[in-house]
Amino acid sequence: MLKTLYRQIGTYWKASLLTPILTAMEVVMDVLIPYVTASLIDRGINAGNIQNVYLYGALMLLMACLSLAFGIAAGRSVAYAASGFAANLRAAMYRNIQRFAFSDIDKYSAAGLVTRMTTDVNNLQNAYQQILRVTVRAPFRLVLSIVMCLLIDARLSLIFLIAMFILAVALWQIISRVSVLFARVFQQYDQLNQSVQENIAAIRVVKAFVREDYERSKFDRAAEGLYRLYVRAERLMTWNHPIMNMVVYGCIIALSWFGAHYIVGGTLTTGELTSLFTYVMSILMSLMMLSMIFVMLTQSAASGQRVAEIIEEEPDIVNPANPLFAVPDGSIEFRGVRFDYKQKGEAQSEGTRTSKRSALYNVSFRIESGETVGIIGGTGSGKSTLVSLISRLYDTSQGDVLVGGRNVKEYDLETLRTAVSVVLQQNVLFSGSILDNLRWGKPDATLEECRKACALAQADEFIDAMPDGYETHIEQGGTNVSGGQRQRLCIARALLKRPQVLVLDDSTSACDTATDARIRRAFREELPSMTKLIIAQRIQSIQDCDRIVVMDNGVVTGFDTHENLLRTNALYQEIYQIQSENRGDFDKKGGEQ
Repeated sequence: MLKTLYRQIGTYWKASLLTPILTAMEVVMDVLIPYVTASLIDRGINAGNIQNVYLYGALMLLMACLSLAFGIAAGRSVAYAASGFAANLRAAMYRNIQRFAFSDIDKYSAAGLVTRMTTDVNNLQNAYQQILRVTVRAPFRLVLSIVMCLLIDARLSLIFLIAMFILAVALWQIISRVSVLFARVFQQYDQLNQSVQENIAAIRVVKAFVREDYERSKFDRAAEGLYRLYVRAERLMTWNHPIMNMVVYGCIIALSWFGAHYIVGGTLTTGELTSLFTYVMSILMSLMMLSMIFVMLTQSAASGQRVAEIIEEEPDIVNPANPLFAVPDGSIEFRGVRFDYKQKGEAQSEGTRTSKRSALYNVSFRIESGETVGIIGGTGSGKSTLVSLISRLYDTSQGDVLVGGRNVKEYDLETLRTAVSVVLQQNVLFSGSILDNLRWGKPDATLEECRKACALAQADEFIDAMPDGYETHIEQGGTNVSGGQRQRLCIARALLKRPQVLVLDDSTSACDTATDARIRRAFREELPSMTKLIIAQRIQSIQDCDRIVVMDNGVVTGFDTHENLLRTNALYQEIYQIQSENRGDFDKKGGEQ
C-alpha cells in the first residue's frame, strides 16, 4: 500500500521535501525564543540592564519574524504538495477504473468507488498535509524542548519525562480503540452513498410508487449507523483533553513547587523557571499533537488501503501479450460456453458447472458474417449476458467465443470493441449536444455522417423538429428526451463506428411498432454486410431475421428460422401463441407480460 501511495507523489516530491525542512527551521526559532526570554529576564530585567533588554528583545523579534517567514513558506509548500498528491491519487484511480471490466465494477460497486474518489482521497490529502508539517513539527519540537529543559535543569526535567510516560500510556489506550471504529466508518460511508445514489438515479420510480418514506427510512438507517460510529469514536477522543489538562496542571504544580525551592536555594533563576514553564507546555502540546496524528493516521490508513486497492487492482479483462489488430469479418461462434457471475471477492475459475445455476451453460452455435440473428427468451434467460461476451465486456468461465474466426481473447480490446458495437439495454446519454453524444461513436465524424446514421436509426425526424437541431443540449442521462428517442440516438451513435457486428440489446423496446419496423428495414437494406444481433421481447421484432436464438435459463433451446422454430421448438411456440393471442411482449413463461 505505502509503495503505491508513495508513487503518486510524482512531480510534487520537491515541495514534499522542502516542507519538512522549512517546518524544522520554524520549530528551531520557536524553541529558541523561550531560551532567549530567560536571558532577557535574568540579564536584562532583573539585572536592571536596559541594553540587554533591547539586545535580547531585538533577538526575540528577529526569531519571531524568521519563524513566521518559515511558517508561511512551509504552509504554501505543503498546500501545493498535498493538493498535488490528492490530484494524482484521483487521476490514478480514475485511469484504472476506466480499464475495469464489468465484473470489476460489480465487485466494488459504483457507490464504493465514488466514496474512495472523494472521502477517502480527502482523508489522505489531509493526512499527507499533517505528515509533512505536524509529524515533523511535533516530534522535533518535543525533542528540542526536552534538550533545552535538560540544559536548563536536569532535575526538573524528570517531571516532564514522568508526565510524558503517563500521557503516552493514556493516549495509546484511546488510539487503539478509536482506530477500530474508524475502520468501520468507511464501510458505513459506502452504504450511505449507495442509498443516496440509488435514490437520485431512480427518483422518478420512487415518486411514482410513493416510496419516499421507505427511501427516507433507508437513508436514516445508514446515516444513523454512521452517526453511532462517530459518536463512539468521539466519545473516546474526548478523554484526550481532560487527560492532557490533568498532566499539564500536574506539571505546572510540580514545577512551581520544586522551582520555588530551587530559586530560594539559589540553584535556579526566575528566567530559567519561566522558560521551563514554556517548555513544559510545548512538550505536552507536542504529545497531544502526536496523539491526534496517530488517530488521523489510523483513520487515513483505512482510506489509504481502499485507495491503493483500486490503483493496484488488475482488471479481469486485459489485452493479450501479442494482440491482433484486425477483425477479418463479422462471423461469431460460441463453443461450449459457460458463464458464472462472480460473487464479491470471488475469482472466476474454470471447471464444471457449479451448484448454483450458471448464467450461461454449454452454449454452442455459429453465426455467419452478414447474418441478422434475433435472440429471444424470458427475463433472466441470459440474453444480455450472451452478447456481452462477444465484445469481452465479460469473459467466459469456460469455453470460447470467436469473432472473425479468432478467439476474442486474442484481439486488442480497442480493436474488438470498435468492430463489435453494442447498444446496451440501459441507454445512456451524456450532458452536451446531440452532436457531442453521436460523436462518441466516432470523434471525427462529420455532420453529414451523423445525419446518415440518425436517418438509419430513424432519429433524424425528431432531431430536425427540435429548435437547435443537432446542437440541442442533452441533459445528464438524457432526461429531456423520451425513452424511444434515447434509444434511437444510442443506435445512431453505435452505427457511426461502422462496426462489423452490431448488437442491439432490446434497444427498440421503447419505440412504437412502426418505428421499430422502419429501423429493421433500414438495417436490412442499407447494412447488408454487417452482422446484426437483435435481442427482443417481441417476436414481431425478430421474425424476419435470418435465424433466431431461443434461450431459457442460460441454455440455447433453439437456433433456426422463424418458420422452423414454430414447428420444432416448444418454448418458441408458447411465446408466439401468447403474443398472438394477447398482442403482448413475452417476459416469463406462463403468459406474464
